[in-house]
Amino acid sequence: MSEGIYEHVITGDVLQDIAQAADAGMLADVAGIDAAELPNVLSRHVRQRLLPVLGSLKPEEQVSLVSALLTAADDAAGQVIDPPRQLRAITRRQDLGEPRRWVRPSSPLSDADLLTNAPGEPSLGAEIRAEVASADRIDLLCAFVKWHGLRFLDEALTEARQRGVPLRVITTTYVGATERQALDRLVQEYGAEVRIHYDTLRTRLHANAWMFHRNSGFHTGYVGSSNLSRAALLDGVEWNVRLSQVATPALMEKFRATFETYWNDPTFEVYDPERDADRLDDALVEARGGSRERVTLTLSGLEVRPYAYQQRMLEDLQASREVHDRHRNLVVAATGTGKTVLAALDYRSLVPADGVRPRLLFVAHRQEILVQSLRTYREVLGDGNFGELYVAGQRPERWEHVFASIQSLTSYGIERIAPDHFDIVVVDEFHHAEASSYVRVLTHLKPQELLGLTATPERADGFDVRRHFDDRAATELRLWHALEAELLTPFHYFGIADNTDLAGVSWKRGQYDLAELENVYTSNDARVLLILRELRAKVLDLAAMRGLGFCVSVRHAEYMADAFSRAGIAAVAVTGQTATAARERAVTDLIARRINVIFTVDLFNEGVDIPEVDTVLFLRPTESATVFLQQLGRGLRRTRGKAVLTVLDFVGHQHREYRFDAKYRALTGATRKGLLKAVEDGFPFLPSGCQIDLDRVTQETVMGGIRAQLNRLQWRHLVADLRAHPTADLGTFLDESGADLAAVYGGSRHNWTALQRASNQPVAGGGPREEELLARARAFAHVDDPDRAQAYRELLAGPVSYDRLSERGAVFARMLFFSLWPNGGGFASYQAGFDALAREDAVREELEQVIVWAFDHAAQMTHRLGDDLAWCPLRVHARYSREELLAATDYATLSRTPRSVMQGVAYAAERRIDNLMVTLHKAEKDYSPTTMYQDYALSPTLFHWESQSNTTVESPTGRRYLGHEAAGSQLFLYARERKAGELGAAPYVFLGPARYVNHEGERPIRITMRLDHPMPTDTFTAASAAG
Repeated sequence: MSEGIYEHVITGDVLQDIAQAADAGMLADVAGIDAAELPNVLSRHVRQRLLPVLGSLKPEEQVSLVSALLTAADDAAGQVIDPPRQLRAITRRQDLGEPRRWVRPSSPLSDADLLTNAPGEPSLGAEIRAEVASADRIDLLCAFVKWHGLRFLDEALTEARQRGVPLRVITTTYVGATERQALDRLVQEYGAEVRIHYDTLRTRLHANAWMFHRNSGFHTGYVGSSNLSRAALLDGVEWNVRLSQVATPALMEKFRATFETYWNDPTFEVYDPERDADRLDDALVEARGGSRERVTLTLSGLEVRPYAYQQRMLEDLQASREVHDRHRNLVVAATGTGKTVLAALDYRSLVPADGVRPRLLFVAHRQEILVQSLRTYREVLGDGNFGELYVAGQRPERWEHVFASIQSLTSYGIERIAPDHFDIVVVDEFHHAEASSYVRVLTHLKPQELLGLTATPERADGFDVRRHFDDRAATELRLWHALEAELLTPFHYFGIADNTDLAGVSWKRGQYDLAELENVYTSNDARVLLILRELRAKVLDLAAMRGLGFCVSVRHAEYMADAFSRAGIAAVAVTGQTATAARERAVTDLIARRINVIFTVDLFNEGVDIPEVDTVLFLRPTESATVFLQQLGRGLRRTRGKAVLTVLDFVGHQHREYRFDAKYRALTGATRKGLLKAVEDGFPFLPSGCQIDLDRVTQETVMGGIRAQLNRLQWRHLVADLRAHPTADLGTFLDESGADLAAVYGGSRHNWTALQRASNQPVAGGGPREEELLARARAFAHVDDPDRAQAYRELLAGPVSYDRLSERGAVFARMLFFSLWPNGGGFASYQAGFDALAREDAVREELEQVIVWAFDHAAQMTHRLGDDLAWCPLRVHARYSREELLAATDYATLSRTPRSVMQGVAYAAERRIDNLMVTLHKAEKDYSPTTMYQDYALSPTLFHWESQSNTTVESPTGRRYLGHEAAGSQLFLYARERKAGELGAAPYVFLGPARYVNHEGERPIRITMRLDHPMPTDTFTAASAAG
């Protein structure tokens, strides 16, 4: 066997080849096959082995062999009838005239193909016309639509409309290439439903794809470079892959799922020529680089309806207030991502049902911020008269909704305003809050709700504004969420080894000694030469570059500016010592490209907005992940003409205390363990357009640092930490040590009680079942609704008299019981189990602490079920283990324990509830194209679910699914992203009762169902086929 990568199933001949390779001094990497992927892997293997065998046989022998195989597979009905023939069509009988003559594409419906418009093969246009002729439904996703391309398909599309074939089209205003007349014709002449995404900055949709649905099940699709233009369809050098439901079912399912998700996304807006023609014309002109004749107010990322990232943050704020009773809340989000829009939406959500708007004070330090903020609130509220300005000589009259500068409030005298006059106070750029003027305002006013907005929670002077909010942010727009939402410019990050050794530099209070670090960097001309060489290799045109370089000190910044200037790259140093006028001139010169780099220390971490920056140089190690993101954010602002931010991070051999994991987790969103794999694999799962490239030395350095950090979270280090800083409270230990819950429960016998005992802390005594019960403590780390948290804590406090519990209380008791003993624990009654639990003091104390910690970290609003289900304590959008949800619906009993359920469905006949438990990523590995598009969200209220593979429409189970409302039964839907997390089996999010909408096929039945409650944004994002 040749050296390389393979995907052979291990067979006798493969084993022989492996043995020969071993004799030649080579190694074989053999791994198990994921159970979720096994059917696809084995079927491919059988096809590969069977094809050459069939080719060597006579036709009747081929039929005989296939029939024997199907008989062995218990599929007698699928046996081939000799002689072999093929059904080509089913046609309705006609009383008059000839039966319908079917037009077929040149490529068989069951085959995949590659079309290139080459001589001797059909043109894409001809194939599309032929596909349209037999389609029962057509979907088109197209970057732009041209009149001449549409004209070529006129006859086929006209005939399709006459047959009543639905046509759906998704397009954009990308580069202004679409012609409005073509879209008008699609709607008016061909009866198409057209949806358009108008935001050309946020959407880079370049895809071109057709899907032809057929009631026969022989669906086909085309994905490739051809848009709807004459050249693309006829004679252009275009490549398009033809897909087939038979040959490429997984790709067709992904196509279908992704298209449906786009179609249900409100950012793709319905196009009505009568209503929207002017808007589309304006958008196309703007996309071509022109200016609008009709100017309309456009907000940053929003026109009244929140985008998904904003909805997620609004949900966080609601949970902070309603779940945790926190009314001082901080919003952290990068500059340019719409914090003011979010604040306006949040205010709108706080207006009570009677419509009386709460009194509002919005505080900022610049007039332009206040003017734009007032316009934003007016737009979101739909009220052009809302609010008054208090800035630059303008004074409020009504004092109901005031947008005031901090200077105006100070000069007016904040003490003249009653402390409780304003119901809601919003402070923009809250990192200024330590200034004396802000302190006066915040100390005096006592609003019902305080909302702080900032892009920079950590200031250059070391102050962290989260101190004003119980050391927490209520919601943060994470970098990867902002990039996925296309709010920021994609980055190309290069980690480059600079050959410096910082292992010996003093480390004090979590950071390097700055004086020593300065000496290392300002006496290293070789490092400067390396920086210049790498910059020339990574940046196309240095004269066009607009860069920021972050240095360790003023001396270092000046050293770098001098070195760059001597190398012919115009550069200056701008620091806290630079005069204001010189600072402003430097920024102006950078924008105008009179200089190409500004070297600074911490000056540009906050408050300075230069969207034109396209290159960031990290010339010193950044100990704080927050500061790293703030500095990176200086270059992530979107602006026209900037396609990508280039980031060069020069990495040396670091001190053993340096936290690589914090920086790269902030950059990618990965877990500690997941980060190690991401570094090894080259970061394959980044937001669209982003890349992280670590050179070999840097990769080894980073991986070593991450492993060291993981080692520091090992048991012996945790024991030492707790011994040095003793506490009996689990939450306090986690906060102070920087460990997470997974570190405490990282081994089979590791838990909080064991950690306390190992560090010689006083702990309650243990009973005979302590070990088995403490192994289940991690199963309570997801408890996130108040009813369950309170009920569990009361049951743990004991004593429990099971027979005296209310119906609802007994259900909670069974949920707790089976969480502790999934297999029933060998008890004859529930009371016996609770009697055994009562003897385990240490277990009960630990479970109490885990539940308190879990509920304190609850980040989602949950909702009780309706009155008809009042007996069931499940709350919609809360998280539950399999044991809890089966117990809550009365499926689980002592004779039918949760552990007996091996599939994702369980029918609780007594309560007439079908529990449908969905794992979105069924394979263990990160990405599996053959298993990912079986169960997915179409919209926040629509979900596509597949039944078990053997379920038919006419089976009792199938009839119950499809007719559940008429039969009086319920479908309860639960979803989780993966089977396991860092704490073991992952819990499910209860999506609530679902209602049948429609279905397709059988074995399995593909059912679309509607949820009573829209999914939380995080859950929808994870479940959506389009991400």
